Amino acid sequence: MKILKGLAVLGAALLAACGGGGDAPVASESVPASERNAAAQSVAGASADVAGPRGMFNRLPSFVHGEVHVTDYDGHADDLLTAGLGKTGLGGALPPFANALVPTAAELRRAAIYNSYRAIVDMTAAGGYGTLYGPNVGADGSITSGEGKIAGTEYVAFSRGADGSEGEPQNVVLLVQVPASFDPRRPCIVTATSSGSRGVYGAISTGEWGLKRGCAVAYTDKGTGSAPHDLANDTVPLIDGTRTTAALAGDRAQFRAPLTDAQRAALNAARPERFAFKHAHSQRNPEKDWGRFTLQAVEFAYWALNERHGIALPQGRKLRTIRPGHTLVIASSISNGGGAAIAAAELDRERLIDGVAVSEPAVELPAQTGIAIRRGTTLQPTTGKTLYDFTTHANLYQSCAALSPHVAGAPGSAFVVAAFAANRCASLKAKGLLGGDTLEAQANEALATLAAYGWEPESAVLHASLAAFEVAPAVSVTFANALARAGVADSLCGYSFAATTPTGLVAPLNPLLLAPMAATGNGVPPSSGVQLINDLNPGFALRDLFSFSPSTLKQDFNLDGALCLRALLTGEDAAAQALQRGIDETRRSGDLNGKPALIVHGRADALLPVNHTSRPYTALNKRVEGHRSQLSYIEVTNAQHFDGFIGLPTLLPGYDTRYVPLHVYLNRALDAMYEHLRQGKPLPPSQVVRTLPRGGTPGAAPSITEANVPPIALHPADTDRITMQGRTLHVPD
Repeated sequence: MKILKGLAVLGAALLAACGGGGDAPVASESVPASERNAAAQSVAGASADVAGPRGMFNRLPSFVHGEVHVTDYDGHADDLLTAGLGKTGLGGALPPFANALVPTAAELRRAAIYNSYRAIVDMTAAGGYGTLYGPNVGADGSITSGEGKIAGTEYVAFSRGADGSEGEPQNVVLLVQVPASFDPRRPCIVTATSSGSRGVYGAISTGEWGLKRGCAVAYTDKGTGSAPHDLANDTVPLIDGTRTTAALAGDRAQFRAPLTDAQRAALNAARPERFAFKHAHSQRNPEKDWGRFTLQAVEFAYWALNERHGIALPQGRKLRTIRPGHTLVIASSISNGGGAAIAAAELDRERLIDGVAVSEPAVELPAQTGIAIRRGTTLQPTTGKTLYDFTTHANLYQSCAALSPHVAGAPGSAFVVAAFAANRCASLKAKGLLGGDTLEAQANEALATLAAYGWEPESAVLHASLAAFEVAPAVSVTFANALARAGVADSLCGYSFAATTPTGLVAPLNPLLLAPMAATGNGVPPSSGVQLINDLNPGFALRDLFSFSPSTLKQDFNLDGALCLRALLTGEDAAAQALQRGIDETRRSGDLNGKPALIVHGRADALLPVNHTSRPYTALNKRVEGHRSQLSYIEVTNAQHFDGFIGLPTLLPGYDTRYVPLHVYLNRALDAMYEHLRQGKPLPPSQVVRTLPRGGTPGAAPSITEANVPPIALHPADTDRITMQGRTLHVPD
């Protein structure tokens, strides 16, 4: 109330100073003369036109480009969280488009929210949807009979990026959701930077937590996105996901590959029917600015909130009443979005962020961290590698390791093409990368190689499903292009993106798949009918999964391409040096500026292994910040990266019996951070949370209960505490 009274006084004084009329929100007669005089003197001495969240008057941030789109949602026909679908609709089938070839902006938004939400969480009732989490679960954890729709307003605009120094400006999407329940007397903002390579709604399941508490949610696509530039037909996505020609879109395109007409014509002649994607082909290395884009989303949120709740002044000005210092801001998200939140906290010189709560973050460590990781009595031999490093390593060995008898019957193993995987093992042997003489020996060695490179034993059973879904090659190719600032015409290491026939030949994409791809794609093919292509397949371009390596003439999942990607880490040619510079631009410092932070991560994560991400980042933070560190690391047993896979019991039986939803622990971390910042409650210390798998029959696991997901302990047992001793992080077995 003291802050509000001061703002009211300031507003009245400003009106008087500016010659304002008699419609001031607070009449000057109700304010003591001494306070009016003090406020007037404060105004006289202030730099009233300072831009940014700390400025006195509300100004649209300079990085915002073009129109700001503002839409109100009534919470019935449409809403912020579920796009009108409600809890039941999110759990069911997506309603069809009225015209599938030309979906409307509203239909695309609905589909984007639907697909983004379902991509992150287990949507089965047995897995916890509707009881442990979901739109109908209240902020206090109570299970309601409602649909969980949330009324409010969305503000959407482009940022031109971090700076204008790299050729054509890029359009980074910013989105702010302001729920109708937002209370300007207790303002709060939560970030939900998109996860993976998705579009701006990619972390809507994180935004849900903020919306339920009446917080504004600040989203950004961070320079990634699902919708491609169709190079053959020269069509591009707009900010709302609808498509038009590049000529008509102009600088309103959400993404357009930086090609001249002549360059595009030459590419189409040499490699027809190709697609360029925003993350891979912007030629901007967006990862280096993920933290900056997240901070921009926060600044945009301050602008939107003050447009809505600021004090109206003459000449159309508004006095900022919602400002840093009395607004609670939590940086949050998952995966790449979680890494962006951490990067934002490191960059936050304006003190916009009060706390951090993230799940399974992708964080790039310095080349030399000076720290070590010990699990139980075992010193971890390989830690702190960058995402590109450990992913290209997985790309070499994962498909071969999937054939090891040690992981027989693993979820997804039925989808691994065994003959091609056996060829990969043999080709690795032929190139001296494996030593075994039999297929079994080679597969066992490949599995052991992954373990020696930082994957925990709990991750072993997950390699098969990741290999089956081509996760490592897709991520490797996307990040190679992004980090090296390679253009779509470069065909780095012989890769491109296109639709294919069932036999893997390049073909035109079905227009029914392209039209809604802003809402249905994940931004990192294979996705929505677009496949990864090996342009160096002997004789003709072929889908990478089916292709032959030129050096082996075997269908070995294109080992030559995988080796080329791997070689960029240490090579000396222009592409390799560009990629190495790009990696260096993404490395984090470990300095969170003393902010309180909670990281939750699943011990079994096979996509972002804990030994390369959350464990070494925690240790680095403790070393860099010392006694200032307020970071707690929560490692969850029987949890991995893809909660959505748990919700596919018929496709991936065994995920449901083995793994608990990590999403539950992100929500609990956010609860703990909110209570810490609002009420001063202590944060839980670093610890291992020991969960209980559901067990039962794969594909038909019993319903999850609270017993499966015990709380994060405020006073964990000594045998569960994660501690820092010297420069070594000690993690209990």
